[in-house]
Amino acid sequence: MSEKALVGSIDEFPVQLGKEVTAGGRTLAVFRLTDGTFRAVTNACPHKQGPLAAGMVSGHHVFCPLHDRKINLDTGAVEAPDTGCTDTFDVVIQENQVYVIV
Repeated sequence: MSEKALVGSIDEFPVQLGKEVTAGGRTLAVFRLTDGTFRAVTNACPHKQGPLAAGMVSGHHVFCPLHDRKINLDTGAVEAPDTGCTDTFDVVIQENQVYVIV
């Protein structure tokens, strides 16, 4: 069963930067993208568990800070030529509050 977990207010999430949060017993990386949308993924690269919240964001992708793996924030898939996938989570905005469905 999923739950809606409050992870902060919109103002706590700078554009194009990741923020590490805990929701439903999981450590997640939440990103506010330049188009105003939010994405949430498990805060661990599938390659060597690098902290994705510390990665560089470009468009709808984050680059792992350890080995520069490019991860699609919409699907969680690592882009070719690398392989792997991380879990993604729906994000809901209500009354300027950010919630992740876990």
